[in-house]
Amino acid sequence: MADHGGIGGLGPQRINPEDKAQLAESPVRWRRVAELFAPQRWRMTLLVSIIVLIALVGMGQPFLLRAVIDDALPNRDTHLLVSAVLGMIVITVVTAIGGVWQTWLASAIGERVMHNLRVDVFTNLQRQSIDFFKRTRAGEIQSRLVNDVAGLQSVLTTTATSVATNLTTAVATAIAMVVLDWRLSLISLIVLPPAIWGTRRVALVRRDLTQARQHALSRLHGEVDEALSVSGAMLSKTLGIADQRTASFSAISTSLIDLDMRSQLAGRWRMATMNIIFAILPAIIYLAAGFGPVDGGLTIGTVVAFTALQTQIFRPIMGVLNVGAQWVASMALMSRIFEYLDLVPQVATPAHPVRLDVSGVQGRIRYEHVSYAYPGSDDLALDDFDLTIPAGTSVGLAGSTGSGKSTAASLLSRLADPDRGRITIDGVDLRDLDPHDLASIVGVVTQETYLVHDSLRGNLLLAKPDASDGELWQALEAARIADVVRGLPDGLETMVGARGHRFSGGERQRIAVARTLLRNPRVLILDEATSALDVTTEHQLQAALDHLAVGRTTLTIAHRLSTIRDADQIVVLDEGRITECGSHDELMRLGGRYAQMNDQHLLGSLAA
Repeated sequence: MADHGGIGGLGPQRINPEDKAQLAESPVRWRRVAELFAPQRWRMTLLVSIIVLIALVGMGQPFLLRAVIDDALPNRDTHLLVSAVLGMIVITVVTAIGGVWQTWLASAIGERVMHNLRVDVFTNLQRQSIDFFKRTRAGEIQSRLVNDVAGLQSVLTTTATSVATNLTTAVATAIAMVVLDWRLSLISLIVLPPAIWGTRRVALVRRDLTQARQHALSRLHGEVDEALSVSGAMLSKTLGIADQRTASFSAISTSLIDLDMRSQLAGRWRMATMNIIFAILPAIIYLAAGFGPVDGGLTIGTVVAFTALQTQIFRPIMGVLNVGAQWVASMALMSRIFEYLDLVPQVATPAHPVRLDVSGVQGRIRYEHVSYAYPGSDDLALDDFDLTIPAGTSVGLAGSTGSGKSTAASLLSRLADPDRGRITIDGVDLRDLDPHDLASIVGVVTQETYLVHDSLRGNLLLAKPDASDGELWQALEAARIADVVRGLPDGLETMVGARGHRFSGGERQRIAVARTLLRNPRVLILDEATSALDVTTEHQLQAALDHLAVGRTTLTIAHRLSTIRDADQIVVLDEGRITECGSHDELMRLGGRYAQMNDQHLLGSLAA
């Protein structure tokens, strides 16, 4: 996105082509923007009133200055002098206090509007299906939620106050100039346009260089994130590409040297141009007053006051010229944010959910001719999947990679909804359940364990915020990880590190199991839950899970067939369809796909 801030308060704003393209693709209706600010209408009215009042009061300064120079000092009129000086002080105090109040109001409006918008976007993103997060880069989501909202807050606050302040100040200053002397005002109309044009031309150069520097810094930050994260550092070391990373980082850093040098030089040229212009403007007025047609009745006080106003009008005019680009930039940011705010969840929350007494749920599961294809794919991940799982029983899903095992589990936890058919728990369609109730009923432990960057206690309390230490240790014991935690210097207060890298893969998985068991769900999904464990630890954890599965409906997915050998029923999947179903012994006697997989597993174990 464009750099929306001005340079030293006078930086020009070019309309960024990316902003125009964004608005062309996703236009923003003015009414929708107004709705965001509707709760702040009284504050905005007060803000505009203060801006107008400051501009009007501030225009009294040049007239008081003229009175001091033309009347009070030459005539030794001390009464007038004191009154005029006091008036100047009062105007300065009023405008200063008004400026502080104006800033507070503008910030308060921006903060409240952006807070509501930020929370609404965050809430809607949490409603999205897992597929959305799979196809969307995490950096893009963070950029829109954090950077775009922050940029929008800055731009909208600046733009709203800038329009009112600059327009009011420019109009009031122009009127004051005409009142002081209309002939000098005509001369200013000739002088100001080329002065403004020259300033913008010089500042545009630095503007482009600043934008290029921001892009280079973004690339530099990307290199740091890629190379110096835990995963990035591991990749560099295992592939031996540290020298390549360094060379890439050095190249970007070198480009920054050139951009910084050119930006600094352009900045000096800009300041030099500004100094020349601010020197020329009053000089021309002095020449016009001395040699031009404006003679007779033109006092020294008028000339001094007029030159002061002429300098003051320069800045608000520049600000008004920038409003167009600022507005396009803010609307482009708004468009990007609205795109996320308007995302329709693929897994929608029911308008009138069926409320279940979670403690009374039996856990009877029914897949009724379920079919599902991942978005963008024509191939069915599940095809007419029909299965009944009695309450309190265990089911193991077997099959080759891509056969649909994990898809069946993800549909049961409602990470997605079936394209056809339905899934019920105790006869209630999952789509009719409140998401919080479903999360309490169905617990999931996946092969990709995720621990937040917090203490062990903090990670466990995610499942049950009011859990006592006794409950935490009980869950850790059940997951066969309690001894490891006791051996840590900080125990439950141990920080797990980024994504849990403080612990081994098997330890992370057992912590995740403890977290799920702490929630005590009626239905338990174990998706490759023991995949990261060694044989000894797997047997220990499997024994604990077998004990805890008593009275609980359990769906287990594993490449190691030993983990589902004792399941009440084993379902074999191939290309999303159920090909075999029965107990271990029944399927072995059948001599079909399961028996072949079991033999291959035994051969692999012997070879190992």
